[in-house]
Amino acid sequence: MELTNQNKDRKQRRKTTPDLSSMVYGKVPPQAKDLEEAILGAIMLDKYAIDKVIEFLKPESFYADAHQRIFSSMITLHKKNFPIDILTVSELLRQTDDLAMVGGPYYITKMTNSVVSSANIEYHCQIILDKYVKRELIRMGGELISGAYEDGTDVKILIDEHEKLFTEVSNAGMNKQGMNLDEAMVKAYQRIETLRKNETHITGIPSGFH
Repeated sequence: MELTNQNKDRKQRRKTTPDLSSMVYGKVPPQAKDLEEAILGAIMLDKYAIDKVIEFLKPESFYADAHQRIFSSMITLHKKNFPIDILTVSELLRQTDDLAMVGGPYYITKMTNSVVSSANIEYHCQIILDKYVKRELIRMGGELISGAYEDGTDVKILIDEHEKLFTEVSNAGMNKQGMNLDEAMVKAYQRIETLRKNETHITGIPSGFH
């Protein structure tokens, strides 16, 4: 009888033991480092690629710190109307003491080896942007939880601050980075003024009101 009871106890203990294989011990932030490398490599091979990329991404959109530094150097070269290639990027990073930190000239050269063309660069940029937005949501969610645990937190202020941040991140994920609302309004106004001066392009029935 004692052996039978012991066997039953063992079976019950086995049933209550959690399945450790299904447990998650840690998570890696959303990222696509291979695509980041492909985008940076394409910029160094196609002189027009940088114009497409800066419409979507900014340095902090990249997950890897090395990629953020490399893209920052590319933006600097672009603003000065300098060519963006392996030599110019490496030299600028050397001047800012960042070359060794990003992996040296070998790593910069390596990024161009796997690039066939920049045909899909806008699609790749959208993926990187999506990953960045997800990381920002995770970060802000953590800050929101931390603030909610604080006894002295003003709930209204906490909600208002994070509503604004969530809206900004949401807009960043839906729109290209290169044109903000102010720029869009200026361009729209300029277009309206052009059409107004050339009345032959205005469609519809005149209202008589300016």
